[in-house]
Amino acid sequence: MTFTHLHVHSHYSVLDGMSKVSDLVDKSIREGMPAIALTDHGCMYGIKELLDYCKKANKKLKEKALEAGSDFVPFKPIVGVEAYCARRSRLQRDKDYKAINAEGKSYIVDQSGWHLILLAKNMQGYRNLCKIVSASFMEDSYYRRPRIDKDLLEQYHEGIICCSACLGGELSQKIMEGLASVTENSDENSIFQAAEETIQWFKGVFGEDYYVEIQRHQTTKEGSDQHVYQVQKEVNPVLIALAKKHGVKVIATNDVHFVEEDHAEAHDHLVCVSTNHFIDDENRMHYTKQEWLKTPAEMAEIFSDIPEALTNTQEIVDKVEIYNIDSGPLMPKFPIPEEFGTEESYREKFTEQDLYEEFTRDEHGNEVLSAEAAEKKVKTLGGYDRLYRIKLEADYLRHLTYIGAHQRYGETLTEEQEERINFELHIMKTMGFPGYFLIVMDFIRAAREELGVSVGPGRGSAAGSVVAYCLRITDLDPLKYDLLFERFLNPDRISLPDIDTDFDDAGRGKVLDWVSEKYGHTHVAHIITYGTMATKSAIADVGRVQRIPLARVNEIKGYIPEKGFPDNIKDEKGKSPKVNLKNCYKYVEDLRNLLNGDEPQIRNMLTYAAQLEDTIRQVGVHACGVIIGADDLTNFAPLSTVEDKASGKRVLVTEYDGHVVESVGLIKMDFLGLKTLTIIKECLKNIKQVHGIDIDIDHIPIDDAETYKLFQEGRTVGVFQFESAGMRKYMRELKPTVMGDLIAMNALYRPGPMDYIPQFIRRKHGLEPVTYDIPIMEKYLKDTYGVTVYQEQVMLLSRLLANFTRGESDQLRKAMGKKIMAMLAELKPKFINGGKANGHDEKILEKIWADWEKFASYAFNKSHAACYSWVAYQTAYLKAHYPAEFMAANLTVAKDDIKDVTKFMDECRAMRMSVLPPDVNESGLNFTVNSKGDIRFGLGGVKGVGEGAVEAILTERDKNGKYTDIFDFVKRINLQACNKKTIESLALAGAFDCFNTTYREQILGMNAKGENMLDVLIRFGNKYQQDQVSNTMSLFGDLGGDMGVDIQLPELPQLPRWSSIERLNKEKNLIGIFLSAHPLDEWEFEVRDVCTITTQELSLFDGFRKKENRAPITITTKETEEGEEQETTQLDPNHWIKEHENRPLRFGGIIVESEERRDMKGNPCGRYTLEDYSGSYTFSLYDEAYIKYAPLLKQNVYVFITGIIQQFGAGKKWFTPKPIPETSYTLAINQVDFMREAHKYVQQITLHIPIQNVQPSLIDDLVTLSESHKGDIRLQLRIFDEIKQNVITFNAAPIRMDQAFYHWIKMQEMDEIFTHTVQ
Repeated sequence: MTFTHLHVHSHYSVLDGMSKVSDLVDKSIREGMPAIALTDHGCMYGIKELLDYCKKANKKLKEKALEAGSDFVPFKPIVGVEAYCARRSRLQRDKDYKAINAEGKSYIVDQSGWHLILLAKNMQGYRNLCKIVSASFMEDSYYRRPRIDKDLLEQYHEGIICCSACLGGELSQKIMEGLASVTENSDENSIFQAAEETIQWFKGVFGEDYYVEIQRHQTTKEGSDQHVYQVQKEVNPVLIALAKKHGVKVIATNDVHFVEEDHAEAHDHLVCVSTNHFIDDENRMHYTKQEWLKTPAEMAEIFSDIPEALTNTQEIVDKVEIYNIDSGPLMPKFPIPEEFGTEESYREKFTEQDLYEEFTRDEHGNEVLSAEAAEKKVKTLGGYDRLYRIKLEADYLRHLTYIGAHQRYGETLTEEQEERINFELHIMKTMGFPGYFLIVMDFIRAAREELGVSVGPGRGSAAGSVVAYCLRITDLDPLKYDLLFERFLNPDRISLPDIDTDFDDAGRGKVLDWVSEKYGHTHVAHIITYGTMATKSAIADVGRVQRIPLARVNEIKGYIPEKGFPDNIKDEKGKSPKVNLKNCYKYVEDLRNLLNGDEPQIRNMLTYAAQLEDTIRQVGVHACGVIIGADDLTNFAPLSTVEDKASGKRVLVTEYDGHVVESVGLIKMDFLGLKTLTIIKECLKNIKQVHGIDIDIDHIPIDDAETYKLFQEGRTVGVFQFESAGMRKYMRELKPTVMGDLIAMNALYRPGPMDYIPQFIRRKHGLEPVTYDIPIMEKYLKDTYGVTVYQEQVMLLSRLLANFTRGESDQLRKAMGKKIMAMLAELKPKFINGGKANGHDEKILEKIWADWEKFASYAFNKSHAACYSWVAYQTAYLKAHYPAEFMAANLTVAKDDIKDVTKFMDECRAMRMSVLPPDVNESGLNFTVNSKGDIRFGLGGVKGVGEGAVEAILTERDKNGKYTDIFDFVKRINLQACNKKTIESLALAGAFDCFNTTYREQILGMNAKGENMLDVLIRFGNKYQQDQVSNTMSLFGDLGGDMGVDIQLPELPQLPRWSSIERLNKEKNLIGIFLSAHPLDEWEFEVRDVCTITTQELSLFDGFRKKENRAPITITTKETEEGEEQETTQLDPNHWIKEHENRPLRFGGIIVESEERRDMKGNPCGRYTLEDYSGSYTFSLYDEAYIKYAPLLKQNVYVFITGIIQQFGAGKKWFTPKPIPETSYTLAINQVDFMREAHKYVQQITLHIPIQNVQPSLIDDLVTLSESHKGDIRLQLRIFDEIKQNVITFNAAPIRMDQAFYHWIKMQEMDEIFTHTVQ
């Protein structure tokens, strides 16, 4: 029996279907079905995956058929959708318009729609389906489900097969309404009149392509919806009778939502996740549990009485053509001025032979292709009709490029410049991409000139294009820095250009809006993303619907490795297995025991979670990808709307994600928001405000001494890409003097090439000879002191040594970087033979090749490194010349990230720069710089203070001057914009501390009458403002001034001041950080230098103390920009434990939370949170440790704790030590002291001082401080020369360390401070 499933949902029916597309296709092929339709709810999200997977499956089927000597019959993917057809019109959205359904329940008519199956017969049907589905999202986003209507079906029915769908379809619903209205006197014809009108309408539109669908979901499964089958038994006979009466064929379907029968329970849990119900809720949505992908045999048994309903599915399969929706790049049309030329004028001016010769020869007019290859190229580019358009765009691109070239290089171009420009223009033209460059040039021009948006100098390989430089797409001269065009576009193979553009954060949205306006809203769209149920979230979701306690769920989730399995776990192929539940059950003993244990709920949770893992859970918007189409995008792909979390608005997206969207011909461009550009823009605004000057940041001197001095001294916190501790260290050692040094370090400072940094530094300073395997290699390695740093160097040297073409050199780069062994095997002989032909020694060539193979796997793109090094230089320039303005800009941009704000606050202190609390008389909205050069906290950074309130404060201050006191403030300010809550927040944050006559406690306390002073002040302000308005409107209002307003000032109560810690805590609650001071400042030496471990490290240990979580951890050491690689380090947990196990660890800070509890046995215990400069750490104490130390661990107490990391159970009678990877660890607290007692642990302090810092003033200060701070701590000085690596050690007199001495040391910019403590 031939049968095909035509009503199928995959997991692209989000949180309703759980089938993976690949599983559906595989089972269909395995069971001998000839095709499968994919009909997800209201969308076509999974269609591209279906078509692509079937293409791969058919390739395998063809190979098998050839091997077997049988005919190959391709498996057919059928493109479809289960649409929601509006009951009235998709444009009607009246939530108050209701009706009664067949079951007697009231429903909102416009909220959803009738179900309807639509299948594409051919390419025309696919396009029409795209139109229909896109319209349902674009024109009907009011309700949860996207709706189509009959107007759309009439307009776009061509090429579409229509099926009546399930019981939710219009035909079935009309039959159910008829059945519900039956009485003894009912006339059968009138009962089903509405149903007959429906069938007649659909047949009238779709003709022979309309089918009536019947389903039979008979079930006895526990927890299933058994009512559905009872209704089907009533409706199906009527469906069959009406179909016969009106000459419509019947097809049998199964409403597929999962693949195998035993997936029913997991699917039931998925439905609960979707509807936010528990599995044991009585009144919740149930399916019949019959919705699996049944075999033809199973379907034949169910529909044995009407076999034609099965065979009719084959009729539909036969109607469906095999077609291909893939396409080469479909370039958008750039509007070229008519005065320059038009396609019509070019057709008159140039013959097809002219175009043939121009597009098939090289830039010098030489024939380089055979006649066959030339004709193929013309066809690939779209034929001669398309070539006229490409030539017009190419000529206009040439015109603009040469205008830009003369602006960049001067009136007379060098031979190198002209040759490179002509080569690039020719490649762009003959690849068919000139329009792409015109479009990118245009929106970048608009960003700069029309929208006031900051644009980056370029990123990625596009910076290697001289044409892009001339068009101001990029801002770094590729010729000056040896950047290669073919790294961007390989002339030997057509590949899409990929220009990623950085904009300042706020500007990105402006540019997108501009592009949408220019090219049309249906020509521009974002790209959809699909978020799936990850390993832990699958357990969390299933656990929640099963009502398993959260603590238990979290405990089980804790067994799942965080980043990967430990190195000692390998799969059958010897590779590290992927972290998923299947592998966790295989390799994690605790999880395997739970899966096979005696807790049914836990077993079920783990079973169903594994089945649901990787199911799509939500859709989102790609962070930077944007599509600009040659035409209405719905001609090529379906569109949807998705809420953009960044803006909160629904935006248009392609329903195919970024992995596949380009394969249908759509052009993707990346619009990225670069935080650093926002910082630069904010800094330039600060400079203008403070100094009254405009800085052209794109034309600052590239050899500025102060900027390089900043790099040389490692003062690069806040400097783009150069602010990590490791990079600052290398900067001090390298002492960069030219831009090339910065570019090289940017490329080298990453795992792998980082090993070359010491050699690079030694060679720069002449401490190691610069050597070359072959002398002529100096041409491209001189700037990096003989060290191969960039991919471009390998490319250039392959040409120089072995005569590789441009295209071949890029193939070499790609093959080495991606370890494509077949390509390497092909290129190596060419390199060796080419080098030998040029007279080079074969052994040396072999060595060079081996070095390249090792290096190229992590060699970096110089174009990208160069662009971002220029941005780094710009930020360093601003920091060197305008430090306060620069740091204020960093603080403003980071104001919502407390970690970054704290980092920049620390840097300000290191720069001896004050960051002052908010002040109503000096603060702006953001961080600003005052006339004394201090940074003032912005009012907008205070929690509870909105921009409207800040605007009111600033407007009044600008108009009538500073506020004189709190009474003047409430008299003048708009008390609706600046309400009681706002004034309270400002007072707590210290914004009124500028009033010498008032302090915070008075504003926020109670007066002698027991009244809240804030209420008193607000009443006073309102009364004053009302009286002033009344006075102004009176007959005598023209007497002027305040003559008519005389209200007694409220009396401020005399109240005790808050303690320092209380004041700081209130400040932190409002600002997010300790601003006016830090509660640990008094103990900074003890916390930073006596403690041996930070709370941040302890929190990290908490994550891998269990043996299951010991996979290497990637730690971000530098904040990353959107779309940019992260700067990271790898941490091996087992190695970390080995370094710290059974050694005294000392940590300290302030107790911010102290909570008494009861353990599981009912005994008292405690839970405490300790905060230091790095973060916070929460720990618990039990039994004797709790009794002994609980009295010390009170909130706001400064403590110094000694602990030890040891194996779980250490000290117990049953304990047996195990190897580190095989056991879990715990932190045992064995001593708690008050912070003032930390000094007893200090034996010696060693100061590492760079020799260049040893000045007479430093020696004098050190002598004076030592004499006034005599004590018992040994002081050692180590003077070192980091270039020559010489060290001299001095022992000074013992000292007493206090805050003053410690701050002096910090101000000297010592390289390091070592504190030696008692073990």
